[in-house]
Amino acid sequence: MRARVLVKPKAGILDPQGQAVERALPALGFTGVRNVHVGRLIELDVEDPARLPEMCQRLLTNPLIEDYEIVEADGDGDGDGDGHGAANGGGAGSGAA
Repeated sequence: MRARVLVKPKAGILDPQGQAVERALPALGFTGVRNVHVGRLIELDVEDPARLPEMCQRLLTNPLIEDYEIVEADGDGDGDGDGHGAANGGGAGSGAA
């Protein structure tokens, strides 16, 4: 199974990367953005998905300062659930509507 682990700082934990991005966006002309948090995405193929929480708690995250969410991936790498990869830059994160 292909899995994705979304990792982000816990509520109340200082997020200096998120703060830097939040300050930089208005300087680039992007207004109306608040509460920016920077995390990371871990993708992995696992034979036993039941062990993913243990992997997260023991290695993939720092449970003292990070929360995680496990998401089953759709297998095509673009995250839209259609089974087809992104074409012409139209996948997740491209800004295409």
